[in-house]
Amino acid sequence: MAGLRAAFDLPTKLIYLNGNSLGPLTKAARARVEEVLRLQWGEGLVSSWNRHQWIELPRSCGEKVAALIGAAPGQVICCDSISINLFKVLAASLQLRPERDLILSTTDNFPTDLYAGQGLNQLLGEGRCRFEVVESTELLDHLDDSVAAIMLSHVDYRSGRLADIGAWTRQAHEIGALAIWDLAHSAGVLPVQLDRWQVDFAVGCGYKYLNGGPGAPAFVYCARRHHGVLNQPLYGWMGHRAAFDFQPVYEPAHGPASFQTGTPPILSMAALDAALGLFEGVDMDAVAAKARALAEFFLQEVEARVALRDLRLESPADADERGAQLAFSHPEAYAICRGMAADSVIFDYRPPRILRLGFSPLFLSFEDVASAASKLDKFLAQQTYREARFRRHQVVP
Repeated sequence: MAGLRAAFDLPTKLIYLNGNSLGPLTKAARARVEEVLRLQWGEGLVSSWNRHQWIELPRSCGEKVAALIGAAPGQVICCDSISINLFKVLAASLQLRPERDLILSTTDNFPTDLYAGQGLNQLLGEGRCRFEVVESTELLDHLDDSVAAIMLSHVDYRSGRLADIGAWTRQAHEIGALAIWDLAHSAGVLPVQLDRWQVDFAVGCGYKYLNGGPGAPAFVYCARRHHGVLNQPLYGWMGHRAAFDFQPVYEPAHGPASFQTGTPPILSMAALDAALGLFEGVDMDAVAAKARALAEFFLQEVEARVALRDLRLESPADADERGAQLAFSHPEAYAICRGMAADSVIFDYRPPRILRLGFSPLFLSFEDVASAASKLDKFLAQQTYREARFRRHQVVP
């Protein structure tokens, strides 16, 4: 897998341990966007919708994602963002379970997922949509015949704790509920088998481990058994069964195509499509194995270096129970993150005091991890985080 590093356009001497927040630029994406700008848009103009298959990008990107998340063809579409797609999926779930009104999630779920549930609850009101959030350890106790759907994340965005999708999906189905999963921190880095696990809906973003670029389109998975009966509320012309007939009455397309709304963002969609090409022929089990090995190597470095022992591991110690990231708590986590960036090592910060490291195996090496550990050890030993310049908070942490 080391040869794949050459496919990325990484800055010289930068050690990037933040691919779980924003994946780096690929050379293929750069070349594709330049081609789209100069030739397809610049010369082809509107004819490129057909000549260069712009109109097919949501579907073709979706099929590439499908191959990474264990989905048979015809069940994934790329469009919009996770937040918008979740809103659509949650509403569709209530339509599929009209006799039920409760959507259930957990307190540790990613905030945008919770916001989508809160927004739908506010829009529809009590009696049609209740949105409740419980502790993860209490979720099983709240599963009853009022639950229309559970909405959970495969990998906890803070700690990296891995949820058992198959087990929780079975629990939901046993009481007649649907299972909705957020794959933002697992798609492209962990083996995922949505069809085998009988998941109903899933969403994920294109800009983390898929390396599609900032604000890259998200994706929606809709299990084939729901095609033809689902109804999502954000009607848009690209979700129409015959978009270019320009009919005044909406008729949804079949399957995941109905989750499209407005015109697809071609520049960002093209970048994502090119980046996804890197995964062709790549074994996701091998990807996950290298990610695990990189993380375990960093943990060994933490044990071996005295200053690094000030970091408190907040991720599961067992590699089988976490995704491709590690989280450590430290009172000066923010300043550490800022200070290490000044030394060309990019970590990630999450409040209140979490230092997060993402191990993206397509471009990270064990040498990178060793060098990052060495620099961090020196930074902590010298308590450089006390410098005022590293303590000033930016708008984006």
